[in-house]
Amino acid sequence: MKKNRPYWILGAIAIFLIIILPVFYFLPKDAQAKDDPWAHMPVKAVHVDHKDIVQGPFETPQEVTLRCLECHPEAAEQVMATSHWTWESEPFDVPWRDEPVTIGKINQLNNFCISAQGNQKKCMSCHIGVGWQEGEQPFDFTKTENIDCLACHADKSTYAKGEYGNPAEGIDLLAAAQSVKAPDRTNCGSCHFNGGGGNNVKHGDLDESLYNPTETTDVHMGRYEFLCTDCHQTNDHAVKGKLVADNYEVDPSEQVACTDCHSQEPHEDERLNGHTASVACQTCHIPSMAVKNPTKLNWDWSTSGQDKPEDHYTYLKIKGDFVYDEDVPPVYRWSNGNLTYRYLLGDKIDPAKPTVIDQPSGDINDTRAKIMPFKLHVASQPYDTGFNYLLAPVTAGPDGYWTNFDWDNAFELAEPITGLAYSGDFSFAETWMYWPTTHMVQPKENALQCDECHSESGRLDWESLGYPGDPIEWGGRTLPETATPAP
Repeated sequence: MKKNRPYWILGAIAIFLIIILPVFYFLPKDAQAKDDPWAHMPVKAVHVDHKDIVQGPFETPQEVTLRCLECHPEAAEQVMATSHWTWESEPFDVPWRDEPVTIGKINQLNNFCISAQGNQKKCMSCHIGVGWQEGEQPFDFTKTENIDCLACHADKSTYAKGEYGNPAEGIDLLAAAQSVKAPDRTNCGSCHFNGGGGNNVKHGDLDESLYNPTETTDVHMGRYEFLCTDCHQTNDHAVKGKLVADNYEVDPSEQVACTDCHSQEPHEDERLNGHTASVACQTCHIPSMAVKNPTKLNWDWSTSGQDKPEDHYTYLKIKGDFVYDEDVPPVYRWSNGNLTYRYLLGDKIDPAKPTVIDQPSGDINDTRAKIMPFKLHVASQPYDTGFNYLLAPVTAGPDGYWTNFDWDNAFELAEPITGLAYSGDFSFAETWMYWPTTHMVQPKENALQCDECHSESGRLDWESLGYPGDPIEWGGRTLPETATPAP
């Protein structure tokens, strides 16, 4: 008798596999399996109370530093190798100069308070040294006793810096020295939150609301109690992360990146992961700057010196007119983490058009570039009409512009300090500066949604970014499979 084979069972299995396998393939992936940011958090050392270790009295901050170095002899050499101490980058070869150049607060200008050169009385209150006086005599960067250990390590309830980087008047140096600890947000924020002359003036994403933020101010600091050094991790006093405005090229290993902790493909939705090769995490996860405190967007130096009503957010006689705003959408540019141009002291300008002081590097064809959010600060600042370069005046000090409101005198005072000749004639030119927006990261629930970019009223100008139109209709850029992702 012929035995019947159950071929229908094999057919049923085949049909089942054809139906069920695609379903499993397209199910959302478990992001946690490949995105474990907590594995990358630094292990913090146990704090050692210094109250019984440090004995005084101390008459000068230098005495405090020398006492610190008795137990930490290696610290001085480490600190003096950092840009927090030098305020200057390593030398760069740039195509518009014949010799290598350095960039930093020590020797270049910006479009806020313009220059630290000759303005030590005020600017050095945020340097990690003491006794940086004005004048032609350079600060001695080799004197270890002039390192201010307390700037980063003292409890800020006991210590503040004042003129020329010295301790503020009335500081109890022994109490401050006995309070030392690992840096927290108050140590970093006392300078970085007040860059440019006040709370949130310069950056737009760094302000005093981050001392005690809610999670909708910054999800890392608010929800998870991050310290600055959790991301800006430190090795031998070198703090990871370099400001693009004070550099030309940055080694990605020295820069802080979201992918230091997060996967390159952190989302459960693969459509979102498809964006990460061309869109920086910050673009979607930082929809606005200045979410708590307004930031300065425009500074007009040409109106300074006038006797008219003063207000911190609109006009100050010593500085001119301002425009502030809050909850501000960033501007978006391609960025690979470097600059194509950084204005250097003495570079010629065309006063008929804006001078971009720091031009982000990257475009749609750059495989390492991503669309990145920036704060754009626009200023009207002085330039020499005879030599066609931007001028760096002396503003602070006994005879500076803020004392007598005499621009000619301020430029003449700066000549021996900056090395720039003053022709005797000046006017004002428009300048732009880009500041990367990387803080005040929002909870994922507050991230940008699709239509906030992919719509007629979307915030991205696709054509200015190099696309023929919205990529949802025209398609995205094509990157080679071997492309190295941007940091």
